[in-house]
Amino acid sequence: MTTPVAPLPSLRVSSHFIPSLNLIPNTSLKNYPLLIYHECFPPSISAAIIEAHLRSIGVVEPQWRYTMYNTTHFHSTTHEVLCIASGRARLCFGGEDNPGKVETEVKIGDVIIIPAGVGHRLLQDLDGGFEMVGSYPKGNDWDLCYGREDEKANIEAIKDIAWFDRDPVYGDEGPALQIVYGGV
Repeated sequence: MTTPVAPLPSLRVSSHFIPSLNLIPNTSLKNYPLLIYHECFPPSISAAIIEAHLRSIGVVEPQWRYTMYNTTHFHSTTHEVLCIASGRARLCFGGEDNPGKVETEVKIGDVIIIPAGVGHRLLQDLDGGFEMVGSYPKGNDWDLCYGREDEKANIEAIKDIAWFDRDPVYGDEGPALQIVYGGV
């Protein structure tokens, strides 16, 4: 079976640093950017093939297939890798009231790497049937935080979360590693 991902030299990647907003830390604590791999998988991809590919790389474990919640939330226990398996959607990263937010459209085949602490939400399912494969680094469990006062201890714990030592989609190479070594 051939690798179902775009060759690295032709992969287009968006990298975003998002300032904190109230108790949503975004990229301010660890300075790891939100990464979007555009058209990483072909438009003919299925959720099952995405899951098989991620398992073969061995960095993250696919845990669910679903849309994105329409309330801004973030994870304080893990980074998140979202692979778009069907449809198109408009998403908001950083909190809708954040002047430094990122609002973007994603579509089937895109991959989003969301660092712990980055707020995210669905703004609009553009075609109906928007679905992602949600994955997390092996051994990590995810939580839901909303930027409330009672979550301050959770937010502080983000500082202890290590970045990827292998790219979750490409393995020993890839954009997620370039941020550690001074790229992207």
